[in-house]
Amino acid sequence: MASSKRYDKIAFVASASVEAQSALEQLTEMYGNHLPADADVVVALGGDGLMLQTLHQNMHTGKPIYGMHRGTVGFLMNEYSTHDLRTRLAAARESLINPLLMRATDMHDRVHLHHAINEVALFRQTYQAARLRILIDERERMSELIADGIMVATPAGSTAYNLSAQGPILPINAALLALTPISAFRPRRWRGALLPNTAYVVIEVLEGEKRPVAAVADHDEVRDVRRVEVLSDRTISMRMLFDPGHSLEERILREQFGY
Repeated sequence: MASSKRYDKIAFVASASVEAQSALEQLTEMYGNHLPADADVVVALGGDGLMLQTLHQNMHTGKPIYGMHRGTVGFLMNEYSTHDLRTRLAAARESLINPLLMRATDMHDRVHLHHAINEVALFRQTYQAARLRILIDERERMSELIADGIMVATPAGSTAYNLSAQGPILPINAALLALTPISAFRPRRWRGALLPNTAYVVIEVLEGEKRPVAAVADHDEVRDVRRVEVLSDRTISMRMLFDPGHSLEERILREQFGY
């Protein structure tokens, strides 16, 4: 959807790199710099790591986020330019992102709640493969998966770790989640599943004391979990801005054709 709002008050945030800090200084001098709470839009200067951090920090504010690439990986970022930034912001297209909510219960029955924009992933903590049981909407779908781990990825995260694990690329507006195993040993040929984004996913850890497993929601890690619940949090919609012709939908489509 096209953005038609005026963005007079801009909040700039930047990664610690020299490149990003130099851009921050230059843009602040040209456009000023407001606190995120007072701004109409937040502009993130860095790479995808900074974009994820900025989205997490502004998850409950409703502020639109516009990224400019001053980092390493820039899949979620627009091209960097200091020219006529307010006009670019006004012309940008908006993509709405719903995060995943992870509810992880550890071996001591402590419950940990975290959101993920890209994926919720479970990993083995030792040399022994994890043994996992998978339930979808409270129905057992796999009694035992032996693997290095498994992840639930959003469309926005489907081109990140999910793709590296040979998971499918999802169009950004697809009402789907990718359930992707990480180095599955048994069933050996299982490549994962596509789930509706309304699915309630439960992953139970079997033999957790012998084969400990960690759960990670983007960058928030919980060690020694015994049960992880994942669902799309429809109460939160994050607004990401992209230049026309470079929308997240277009980037994901291009990625599927290898360019």
